[in-house]
Amino acid sequence: MGISQLSPDAKNQASVFVLDAGGTGFTFSAVKNASEQIEPFTLSAKGDSLEAVLKQIITGFEETQKRCQCKPAAISFCFPGPADYANGIIGDLENMPHFRGGVALKAMLEDHFKVPVFINNDGDLFTYGEALAGLLPEVNQLLEQQGNPKRYQNLLGLTLGTGFGGGIIAEGRLLRGDNSAGGEINRMRNLLIPTTSAEDSISIRAVKRVFAEAAKIPIAQAPEPFDIYEIAMQRRPGNQEAALKAWDELATALADAIANAVTLVDGLVVIGGGLSGAWPVFMPKLISLLNAPFTGLNGNTFPRMEIDAYNLQNENDLVKFSAKTGSMIKVPFSEKEVWYDPHKKTGIGISRLGTASAVAVGAYAYAMDQLKL
Repeated sequence: MGISQLSPDAKNQASVFVLDAGGTGFTFSAVKNASEQIEPFTLSAKGDSLEAVLKQIITGFEETQKRCQCKPAAISFCFPGPADYANGIIGDLENMPHFRGGVALKAMLEDHFKVPVFINNDGDLFTYGEALAGLLPEVNQLLEQQGNPKRYQNLLGLTLGTGFGGGIIAEGRLLRGDNSAGGEINRMRNLLIPTTSAEDSISIRAVKRVFAEAAKIPIAQAPEPFDIYEIAMQRRPGNQEAALKAWDELATALADAIANAVTLVDGLVVIGGGLSGAWPVFMPKLISLLNAPFTGLNGNTFPRMEIDAYNLQNENDLVKFSAKTGSMIKVPFSEKEVWYDPHKKTGIGISRLGTASAVAVGAYAYAMDQLKL
């Protein structure tokens, strides 16, 4: 069941408390009918002990209840992994050292609040939100307006920020995997540094590192990614060559990861996270690399992917992507005709909801889905 299948009464009455958990802050909100009921607020994720951190989470949800003046039908949120998300057990977290040996977070919160609790990672919930109310329905609506019979059901969601996260919607369903590890694209091999993972070239630390190396300055002196973007766009003074190199390397590593993933997922791609705002500088390179050919051992070239990639942020590309292509072909030994379009396409776009809102909508929808209201 998806959110579109919920009865209006169930959607209108159910409130879900949500949390976006990061290494430094816990951001709480309440969602009803896929809209936030309160202004999100953040509490520190730091604590001297595991008990202190867990009490902070409980305090945040208690404060959410006070602010929205409602009782939740469920609590649904994202939390860093590794984790057994189906059973709500958080594993050994790199940026939260108190979580060691497995913490039964779902059971703890269910005992305290007496409502069902659902936990996923941010990439999954971001992708779910964009599939239900963001990029995916927007593209399908555009295709309908253009008289194009093509419709998309699959979505690869990527978050670019402190880390490199991902999620997959396959034919309208969230792909969690048998080990709560579906969509963990950060573990793909890094094209530029094959001894490590893609995340080391697709993250905030990567953009700063490459800029510092190119500018020949200590990494501690590197600007923040937004400033590096502004330098690349010549909106502020700085080493433009170093800035362009930083985003060029991100685009190169990201294109390889996307090409490998899309080859398996075969759907649209939506990008969110703090670094996604720099798309004007990295997207052209990204699309170019996705459409660049392989060169076979015989010297002949052939497409890197079986599908062509289009930049959904670019008006000309959007027109080409949505245009009705193909033609009617005859059925052998019959007077009948059927539609055939040999042109396979994927579109790469930036979050339509905003990353935080997409996560909140995804968390709400996932809870409604599991409650089967």
